[in-house]
Amino acid sequence: MEQRETAGIKRQSEILCCMKYYIKNKTLFLRGNFRAVSSGAGGGLSDVSTIINRTVEKNFVHDSPEKFIEGIVREEGCTGDFYGLLTAVDMKTLCVLINRTVTVFITAGVSNPNPKNPKLPGTINIIVHSRDGLFDEAMAGLIITATEAKTEALFSMGYDFAGTTTDAVVACCSKDNEKIHRYAGRMTDIGRWTAEAVLFGVQEAIARHDGKKPAEKPALYVLSTIGGDHWIEWSPEGCPYYPCHFRGQACNYCYCPFYPCNDEELGYFIETSAGGTVWACTTCILMHHPEIVDHMKKYPMATISELKKVAEVKNLKINAETET
Repeated sequence: MEQRETAGIKRQSEILCCMKYYIKNKTLFLRGNFRAVSSGAGGGLSDVSTIINRTVEKNFVHDSPEKFIEGIVREEGCTGDFYGLLTAVDMKTLCVLINRTVTVFITAGVSNPNPKNPKLPGTINIIVHSRDGLFDEAMAGLIITATEAKTEALFSMGYDFAGTTTDAVVACCSKDNEKIHRYAGRMTDIGRWTAEAVLFGVQEAIARHDGKKPAEKPALYVLSTIGGDHWIEWSPEGCPYYPCHFRGQACNYCYCPFYPCNDEELGYFIETSAGGTVWACTTCILMHHPEIVDHMKKYPMATISELKKVAEVKNLKINAETET
């Protein structure tokens, strides 16, 4: 792990305390302290610190996909165990979907498995991450739930097959979080949230891969419950709420990669109308400073403590009432 003078925090345990994701060299990286199950190459059930989805050439051939994946992980400087997926789909068509406590990553290209109608090879790769802790049986259940939803999406698009020959799914959560969900079928909350994201996301990802929708960069979708459940594709361009904090703010991390950080300098818990509590951070402006965004782009595994140190050095406010 690279040492940085501005960091102030150099413990890998803190860096991996929550799920972080970024794209580098045709590879989606998820970093954290995960309990995970994978149906991909070298998969199974294990504790891992890195999960990747790597774009390869359509004619890619490798005697050992596991060794190829390990080379990518180690080249990035990641230590510990890992799981990896391979795809011929460009990472620019990646769809990231947030539904309550679930984040789903989908790359999707399809080919008709009927040899009488051959097309270029395709793969549908799905990674499901839960902020809630999961029992092992729930993670296995998410593999089934995500696969069912993928099949439903393909049928709804008019395809007559349930997937390609190389489709794979990874389900994961932080191994340190309290285990909440024991089951993950479609009738459970965690299963429903996952199925909603996969059903919508597979169709969007295929449309982006096929050129039916713009795909200059990965897309982020968030399920909004305001006025009835519906998916919103987030974009910093043309946002009607800009500036929601201060003029000159950067909006790259409008949907904060640290949420919920549970840092009481940046937010607090509030009661919800449905009962229970939720983390509120509407007055946090840490991730909206251009200087902080630049640091995150350069060091995607930066921690909250590190970013607060950068803000201190640069004399930036980290929490303030919303300004316009």
